[in-house]
Amino acid sequence: MYPDFKYLLQSLTGIEMPEWLSLFKTFGFLVAMSFLGAAWATASELKRKAKLGLLHAEIRTIEVGRPASMAELAMSALTGFIIGFKIGGMFGNFAEISPDPMGYLFSAKGNLLAGLVVAAIMAYTRYAEKKKQQLPEPEMRKVSVYPHELITEIVVVAAVAGLIGAKVFNALETWEDFVEDPIRSLTSSAGLTFLGGLIMATAAFWFYTRKHNIPFKHMCDAAAPGIMLAYGVGRLGCQFSGDGDWGIFNTAYVANPDGSMRVSTAADGEMITHMIGKAEHAHAAAPSWLPDWLYGMTYPHNVGHEGMAIKDCVGEYCNVLPVSVFPTPIYEFVAGVTLFFIMWALRHRLKGTLQMFGIYLVFAGVERFLVELVRVNYKYDLGFIHPSQAEIISVLMVIVGSYLLFFYKDKDQQHTAAIA
Repeated sequence: MYPDFKYLLQSLTGIEMPEWLSLFKTFGFLVAMSFLGAAWATASELKRKAKLGLLHAEIRTIEVGRPASMAELAMSALTGFIIGFKIGGMFGNFAEISPDPMGYLFSAKGNLLAGLVVAAIMAYTRYAEKKKQQLPEPEMRKVSVYPHELITEIVVVAAVAGLIGAKVFNALETWEDFVEDPIRSLTSSAGLTFLGGLIMATAAFWFYTRKHNIPFKHMCDAAAPGIMLAYGVGRLGCQFSGDGDWGIFNTAYVANPDGSMRVSTAADGEMITHMIGKAEHAHAAAPSWLPDWLYGMTYPHNVGHEGMAIKDCVGEYCNVLPVSVFPTPIYEFVAGVTLFFIMWALRHRLKGTLQMFGIYLVFAGVERFLVELVRVNYKYDLGFIHPSQAEIISVLMVIVGSYLLFFYKDKDQQHTAAIA
């Protein structure tokens, strides 16, 4: 696995890389790429819907020509101080920060001098920028802003709300770990529940669209393909980092002391029994025409430090799972990207409002329900059934999506058709 760019580049080039590259985590990078992909897809759909007359510009009244206010300068200085304080504190402390960069960001550690310097630079930059635009008399102007021009704001809202939701739902799903160390549980880069993020991001979307008078139903349809794409690409982050978001044990494969994987034999039976205990497992060897890693992976150098120590390994990430697990992030990457292309191809053919969002809910619900069959997750005891949190939410998604596809009627569309 490649928990950070140092491991990734060393593996690709065979050359020892500098320690500071370990600050850049592959998980965070791929999550960022997933948001960029979602932003592109959503902006494209918002533009298309605007051309169809479904979305309209918001008329805003802005003041131009005014010098920078004390509040603006203070906010720029504060932002600069935080950036300088944190980035400045990284220099010379890469080895200490690398294992838990999120923990460092939420700590009180940093460099005071660097914070003050960057604060002064950003405050002056803001002052100079406003000075250039200053008029003898400030004036009010009206500007038209289309929804696709707000895509940066939309992505930030979705990212913040989604990450909060993903962390909160993960805490509910792994309650014992959360109670044991709540600060680490909430600030660690590992441990994100996508469906929780989706719920919180949708709620944030609703408030945002109301504020800017954007029809929520059209925003849902526009964002649906991008969300599916983001989900698929984001799962690559889980795969490359080995963050624990994998499947149940597959006893067909085991790890060698050096971290490589091999087919298990009868001689491994006692070790396998000891390692997996009563955990859910299966025995499924890949057919000859498929690579073994599609059926089982031992995730060497995983970011969660799970498993046994790798022989002669030097560095921060030196663990490997002794018994393989199903690589569910790979399955979800393939499913997510494939479903995105299907949705992208269908977008011109769907005429009804919320049909695209309904398709997304059905696709995402079915995909997640199926992958839960081989995925490690906490199971609720509801008597005669023992579903996971994701299975419950997936069923609800399919029900809601089916209603939107087959029964929902847009009152606005009906009214327009009646007038015509």
